[in-house]
Amino acid sequence: MKQKTKVTKQAKVIKVKTVKADPKKIAPEKARQGVFKTRLKVESSPRKSQKKLAIPKLAAQVFDTQGRVQGTINLPKEIFGQTPNQNLLAQAVRVYFANQSGHFANTKTRSEVRGGGRKPHRQKGTGRARAGSIRSPLWVGGGKAFGPHYREVKLSLPKKMKHKALIHSLSLKFKSGHIKVIQNIEKIEPKTKIIANLLLKLRAKGDTLLVLSANPPAGGKNVKLASRNISQVSVETAQNLNANIVLKNNQLLISKEAVSSFQIK
Repeated sequence: MKQKTKVTKQAKVIKVKTVKADPKKIAPEKARQGVFKTRLKVESSPRKSQKKLAIPKLAAQVFDTQGRVQGTINLPKEIFGQTPNQNLLAQAVRVYFANQSGHFANTKTRSEVRGGGRKPHRQKGTGRARAGSIRSPLWVGGGKAFGPHYREVKLSLPKKMKHKALIHSLSLKFKSGHIKVIQNIEKIEPKTKIIANLLLKLRAKGDTLLVLSANPPAGGKNVKLASRNISQVSVETAQNLNANIVLKNNQLLISKEAVSSFQIK
């Protein structure tokens, strides 16, 4: 016995079975019908996957060395569009500060001070306080009881945490609007007035970091000479950046040639 099943586009037939009825094994009311049918399980087809929305690109203004707007440039979202992790940034800065400070102070204990091997006077009978060495911390010229000693303290971050801290610091600067791209800054003459006029036109206040590409012309010597006589201005290449350098500077002026260096490999 055949039975036709009609399935719409939004349904999917899993199992269809038709069984002939046996009057001895089934109930009387079902025997009258003559046929026992199994239930038809219908499963709705999965919805069509929604199209992924286009992720808006991050755009930064491009200026020339005269401080005039020349257009915009798209920055990679993987570097400049992440949500900053404040705990990670605080940990990274703590590690950098701890490694920069050295614990070189050192004092001598009573065992390190020269002399004091003989007992200064006998234990009893003199009326004086008992003493075993003239280099005791209680005596003038004696050792220090709890003075500082040289110790080597070095904290470290895993490579992935260092890389992520740098990305989050750059994203934080971009969201605060403190990143600008400068065109042809690596080709300037070694004159201080060029950098001074640029900072004046951009209204850059506070510490400013000039970020150059990996291989700037003449090794970036002209940019360093032009900015070394201006306080609160430093020069660094994109490969040598870290979270501490990025966070401690208020403004980041990135050369247009260095933008291609900010990529996740």
